[in-house]
Amino acid sequence: MTCRRSEVAGREAAARGLTVTRGDPASPLCWTCKSTRQLAAALVAKGHKISHVTVAELLHALGYSLQANSKTLEEGSDHPDRNEQFAYINRQANRHMRRGLPVISVDTKKKELIGPYQNKGRELQPKGKPEQVKVHDFVDPDEGKAIPYGIYDLAKNLGWVSVGTDHDTAAFAVESIRRWWKTMGLPLYPKADKLLICADSGGSNGYRTRLWKVELQRLADETGLDVTVCHFPPGTSKWNKIEHRLFSYISMNWRGKPLVTHEVIVNLIAATTTAKGLKVTAELDANLYPTKVEVSKEAMQQVNFQPHRFHGEWNYTIACSTA
Repeated sequence: MTCRRSEVAGREAAARGLTVTRGDPASPLCWTCKSTRQLAAALVAKGHKISHVTVAELLHALGYSLQANSKTLEEGSDHPDRNEQFAYINRQANRHMRRGLPVISVDTKKKELIGPYQNKGRELQPKGKPEQVKVHDFVDPDEGKAIPYGIYDLAKNLGWVSVGTDHDTAAFAVESIRRWWKTMGLPLYPKADKLLICADSGGSNGYRTRLWKVELQRLADETGLDVTVCHFPPGTSKWNKIEHRLFSYISMNWRGKPLVTHEVIVNLIAATTTAKGLKVTAELDANLYPTKVEVSKEAMQQVNFQPHRFHGEWNYTIACSTA
């Protein structure tokens, strides 16, 4: 029995020595980038008689498991008022929803290549007949990309996605919100005089983007709404509700399906539903949105910008100037 234990211990030590360990050393979960067959072959080369099945058992005993990458690292450092900003956004959202006012979460989903390109995931097909896609993901200049900009209604569990074909700019972002309001928001909130937007701190709807504020002023004047915006602190985009209540389900719905045309993307987005009642409306936006648009000081002075007392750069209201 002692010899057997020594042999097992020797194999465990050998297996541990051959693994290229990944992960947090302080974490109880570790993994290796080598397969069990590769490890078994390396052990045999060192004089150990062992199969890949035994290697798998030993690795399991050592605390190893099959794991995928985990998206947990955010860019940028933590802001000292990060938690307070989360609490502030939550209070603003609850206050608006208690009054029956619209609260939306907005963001741009990852740009997608148009054409017969590989889309990660699998779908049911006749055996031996997978859908053929291109080997390389080179952009076809005649097809371009799709830019899905989403709006998620927190209270109604409804989504709107404008699929752009040009550039992801602040003008495109606000036009998407405008289309949502005319088509979906106004019929749901006919008496609303205020709108709360929860957005990331960067991108086309970033808090430093002048054009974002100028376009929101136009939206406020057109709709008669006072538009309040609360931005998530830098490096916290994954906490935006739209990411896990809308975009994640869209990705699951079209997994394994080549996004060959803009029409296919619009239809797949619109077909996204969940057991909890999520419904999504999608529309193609073929307008042109030029980049590097200069916003003058005079234009900024026309914005009825009202910063809140707490982090006015992140939390502000752009009031309707025609009321």
